[in-house]
Amino acid sequence: MKRTRIAALALAAAAAALAPALGQAATAAEGTAFLQDPAGGEKSMKSMWTKDEMHKVEGQFRFHQGVQYKTTTKPGPSGAPEWERKVADPKTLAWQPSYEFAWSVSDSTLVKKALTTKEGKHPIVVHAVLRTAKRAVAGEVREELTGSAATGRKKIAGSRRIACDTGEYTVEWSVTRSGYGTLTGTLRWDSSCEEYRTAFSADHGKQG
Repeated sequence: MKRTRIAALALAAAAAALAPALGQAATAAEGTAFLQDPAGGEKSMKSMWTKDEMHKVEGQFRFHQGVQYKTTTKPGPSGAPEWERKVADPKTLAWQPSYEFAWSVSDSTLVKKALTTKEGKHPIVVHAVLRTAKRAVAGEVREELTGSAATGRKKIAGSRRIACDTGEYTVEWSVTRSGYGTLTGTLRWDSSCEEYRTAFSADHGKQG
């Protein structure tokens, strides 16, 4: 096989990997694209003790951007036109956020802030609001997770799509263990799609 044809086949395979053949319906490229509060590793948590220092609540929040796009059919590059593939259409980019909460509840058995256990069932309430720069609500989720384990994680899909390049947003989140306390936090998010648009446009639609 000629070198030019080998290169063309490799180019087509790379393009197909970037935008899988998932049809014309919008699809989400979730990956690991999320913002986390508090920033840090997988186990980074915010925490608070009750006033009597016998119970501790920890919480973590992740905002998944959830970029969406539609696909379009493109012929393969010159030398391999039969390698027709589906590629992302940059014009259809949009965001479909989701909200992920993690919590941990510890109870001291004898000594304050010591000899803690993570047992039993707990009433956990998770809440997040996505706000525009003008403080308008662009998205919101809230769930009461009754009978939750002492440690857990819950991801909730948002119901609203967010248009690309509509400015900077703020996410306000909270995790509440009824009777113990509420952890809160905020995240800033830029809705620019430029990075994805550039990646999708760099090769797709061009003939080699």
